[in-house]
Amino acid sequence: MTSENLDDSQPSKTRLKAEADAAQDIGRKLVELPKDRLKKLQLEEALMDAIAEAKRITANGAIRRQMQYIGRLMRETDLAPIVEQLQKWDGKHQEENARFHQMERWRTRLLEDAKAFELFISEFPQTNVQQMRTLIRNAQKELAASKPPKSSRELFKMIREVMEGGVVDDLDSPDPAMDA
Repeated sequence: MTSENLDDSQPSKTRLKAEADAAQDIGRKLVELPKDRLKKLQLEEALMDAIAEAKRITANGAIRRQMQYIGRLMRETDLAPIVEQLQKWDGKHQEENARFHQMERWRTRLLEDAKAFELFISEFPQTNVQQMRTLIRNAQKELAASKPPKSSRELFKMIREVMEGGVVDDLDSPDPAMDA
């Protein structure tokens, strides 16, 4: 058979293998998701069951076989909406982390460098200057006395409120310093 006689509509073995690997990788990401996010994806029941089973398995060989099975199920599923949603979640998470890291850097700079205060005020003129100075001073005293970082947490909350341009409900996004 010459290459002219091959049907162009049939994908090559290499392409099929790459698609299968991609489907299995997406399946692996699905297994790592929490239950509430999996429910939002509205996957087929067989795929949901296979993912739930993969979460329960502990033996390496069994996990590998289960992931291959999930990959096979994924090849029969429209992957575009799943990939799109996973990318949205990943992007939002990364943006949120970057924002919190920026706030933490501001807090650290404000506590360590007096010049940072002037920079912060120039960048965020709506800041309550007196309240921020008090929080910085109290946080520095707490740090020097090895006391719990109450004022440091309050400073972080104030930075968050100023940077987000409004009042933030404490339940929406916890202070990362509390987790440390």
